[in-house]
Amino acid sequence: VRSLFHLDKDPEPAATPATTSTSFTSAQRAQVDKVSAYLSNMQQLIGDFVQVGPDGSRVKGEFFIQKPGKVRFEYEPPSRIEIVADGQSVIVRDRKLATQDLYPLSQTPLRFLLSERIDLMRETNIIGVRADDTFVTITIEETQPLVGTSRLVMMMGAKDYQLKQWTITDPQGYDTTVAVSNLDNSKRPDPSMFKIDYTRYIQ
Repeated sequence: VRSLFHLDKDPEPAATPATTSTSFTSAQRAQVDKVSAYLSNMQQLIGDFVQVGPDGSRVKGEFFIQKPGKVRFEYEPPSRIEIVADGQSVIVRDRKLATQDLYPLSQTPLRFLLSERIDLMRETNIIGVRADDTFVTITIEETQPLVGTSRLVMMMGAKDYQLKQWTITDPQGYDTTVAVSNLDNSKRPDPSMFKIDYTRYIQ
């Protein structure tokens, strides 16, 4: 489940920063701008998700986003994991063991989805943009100190630019894909859903 955020308690040494000389066409830049506008205008979102892990395992559940910086992933049983971000930190909580691992939100690639406003072309390292009749796909690569190089591939609807799925490739090369559906941006999630109890669980 941690691969959802490419979080690693024992990170590898920092990888050499990626360099790219990719130049984009005006059409590609326009597509990226439309994705940025969609993400910036989306201030709240509720939906279902299916997550496929590096080993092919599938889990599903419901997610809730309240920008800036707040998200909750509730996994259906038998999974016992919850993931919550409160705007500053992200926790991966094991309900059965009553433990949680804590990480800075700034180290997670999903912060791009949770930023109040985002200009992907200016604020991220985009290495690929492609489009067909179904999807607009944007690939972002970044290098974090002590963590290494990871990739985030976002797929949006070609007609409505709605978020459809993302794939995170962690620094070890493992892919985790999350497909979302039944999206609703009209309901404001309960703020209590994003609270992290920093004292109740052993870290």
